[in-house]
Amino acid sequence: MQTMILGKTGLTVTKPAFGALPIQRRDKDEAARILRRAYEGGIRYFDTANAYTDSEEKIGLALADVREDIVISTKSMGRDYDTVSAHICSSLERLRTDYIDLFQFHMVSNWDEIDDGAYQAALDAQAKGYIRHIGVTSHSINFSREAVESGRFETLQYPFSYLSSPEEAELVRSCLDHGMGFIAMKALAGGLLSNARVVHAFMREQAGVAPIYGVQTMEELEQWLALAAEDPALDEELQAVIDADRAQLGGQFCRSCGYCMPCPQGIEIRNCARMDMLIRRSPWRPYFTPQWQAKMNKIDDCVECGRCKARCPYHLDTPKVLKYMLKDYREFYEAHKDEL
Repeated sequence: MQTMILGKTGLTVTKPAFGALPIQRRDKDEAARILRRAYEGGIRYFDTANAYTDSEEKIGLALADVREDIVISTKSMGRDYDTVSAHICSSLERLRTDYIDLFQFHMVSNWDEIDDGAYQAALDAQAKGYIRHIGVTSHSINFSREAVESGRFETLQYPFSYLSSPEEAELVRSCLDHGMGFIAMKALAGGLLSNARVVHAFMREQAGVAPIYGVQTMEELEQWLALAAEDPALDEELQAVIDADRAQLGGQFCRSCGYCMPCPQGIEIRNCARMDMLIRRSPWRPYFTPQWQAKMNKIDDCVECGRCKARCPYHLDTPKVLKYMLKDYREFYEAHKDEL
């Protein structure tokens, strides 16, 4: 299993890391089996969050007895002293541990969200030994740049894949220049990238980048473990796949981050805004159930209020994207309805 040092934290983490958001959807016994298998397979870095319902509890259940062998990062969406302090205490209890290796402020888009009290809570917890390092996660490239320059954080967790823009690649380089650990969330571009071999080979080449892959099933985990064991290099054939995907998708695609939601008209933007890729890069029939057709038809209710567009950290013209997706969805349906 490839390992790396996570910036100036000095933490040794495995590449890949285990993203524990999806195990919310598994029962405790199955989640524990998946987590334990990840550990047995060599993964030593597990990332979760206070907001991921019982994810922390499942990690504690499965891995408390090997706590000293692993690195755990968790997150809080708290924005004041008392909430951050309470979240740290609850995370410690759920994880069945005395300390958190990396505590991260979760989904921050501007400095106003982290007042001096919230940051002080993290510093106080660090002084008490409850947390060892402080980081931040974000989908905003402008805030992320400022966070790197600020010197207040030891790590940045930000979406990064082989579809990322030159601006985002420069953000990674800036982190490395400042000694910050860079943790790549959405390494599969929100589910748009389905060739795990290509993704692994690309991330293998990214020095100083710790990719996190969300794992929901044992089959998914075994795929990542097999790739880690084989460790395929980025050759011409795999690079050709990357080049084709970049040509098709570029930087203008929905990452499904959810900042645009909720929609006043009830549109499920985070999935509807990337429907053209979902029906072409994964089995398409599940997206044409009556339930999914109703979700897509809600786009007709869009009044172009502009809230989603204003909130999008990637500056997408979301109403325009949604209208295109509905048109494409209906055309795809007409072309394939006899196959349903």
